[in-house]
Amino acid sequence: MFLESFKVTGIGVLQIFILGAIGYFLVKRQILSEEGLANLSRITVEITFPIMIFTRLVTNFSFDMYPNWWLFPLISFGVNLSGFLLGAIFTKFIHGQEHKMQFLSLATFQNSGWLPLALAAAMLTQAKLEAMFIYLFLFLLGFDLAVWSFGVYMLTFHMATKFELRNFFSPPVIANIFSLLIIFLGLHTFIPQAVIKPLQMAGDTTLPLALFVVGGNLAAIRLSKVDKKAMGLMILSKLIILPLIGLWFVLKLRLPELIGLLIVMQLAMPSATSLSLIIRHHRKEDLYISQGIFFGHIVSLLTIPVFLSLYFSLTQAR
Repeated sequence: MFLESFKVTGIGVLQIFILGAIGYFLVKRQILSEEGLANLSRITVEITFPIMIFTRLVTNFSFDMYPNWWLFPLISFGVNLSGFLLGAIFTKFIHGQEHKMQFLSLATFQNSGWLPLALAAAMLTQAKLEAMFIYLFLFLLGFDLAVWSFGVYMLTFHMATKFELRNFFSPPVIANIFSLLIIFLGLHTFIPQAVIKPLQMAGDTTLPLALFVVGGNLAAIRLSKVDKKAMGLMILSKLIILPLIGLWFVLKLRLPELIGLLIVMQLAMPSATSLSLIIRHHRKEDLYISQGIFFGHIVSLLTIPVFLSLYFSLTQAR
C-alpha cells in the first residue's frame, strides 16, 4: 500500500518538479531576466492568485458547508508554532544571534501556498480537491498574517523596523476577506457566469505560473559558502522530525482525512520563499535564508512523497 501511495505522490511531485524546472531553465538561460521574474511573481501574487481565491470561494464555499472555517487560520498558527518550537531547540547548535534567527525563520515558515496547492491538484479527485482548495485558502489567511508580522520581526529584530500595517493586507489576504464578506452578505449570487467564467480561466493560470516563479527563484539564488552543519540541522528538523511529529499527531487524533492531509502536507513543506523577499526588502545579510530555501526544496522532492505516502497508507489501513 505504501508503494502504491508513493507512486501517486511521486507523480504529483514529479509534475511540480517539471514545472519548476521550466522556470529554473528560463532564468538560468537568461530567457527570463530577474526583472521579468519579479514581474511574473507580481502578476501571480497580486492578480491571478487573488482571482483564483475569489472564484473558488464564491462558487464552492458557504458558511453552512464550512461552519468551522475559522479553525483553519488557527491550524496555520499551530503549524508555525510547532516549527518555531522545534527550531528553537536546534538553535542551541547554531552560533551567532543573527544566524540563530535566520535558522529559526527557516524552521518556522513553510512554503504554504504554491507547493501544497500544486500537490493537491496533482493527487486528489475533483470533489476532494475543491474542499482542499478551500482549506488551503483559509489556512493562508493565518500564514500570511504570521509571516508578514512575526516573520519580519524575526529577520529584522535588531533594527528599528517601522511597523507597516499594509503588510498584513497582501492581495491574497484581501481576496480571502473580500470573498468571505460578499458570501456572508449573499452578494455572490448576483455575479453572472459571464463574469465568473473568464475570471476562473485567469485564476487557473496561477499554479503553473507560481511554479515557474518558484523554479526561477531557485535559479536566481546566489549561494556563497554553504554551512553544511546548519543545513543538515535544518533538513533534519524541518523536513524529517517535524512531519514525523505531525504524522503521529493526526493519526493519534484520528482527524478527518483532508484536515489530516492538510496538516501533514504543510509540516512536510520546505521553507517559505517569501523569507528571501523579506531579507532583500530590509537589506539584511543573507546568512542562511537562500541556502535553506534552495537545499530544502531539493531534499523535499524525496521527503514530501515519503511522508504523504506514509499518511495515505496508514490512514487507509485504519
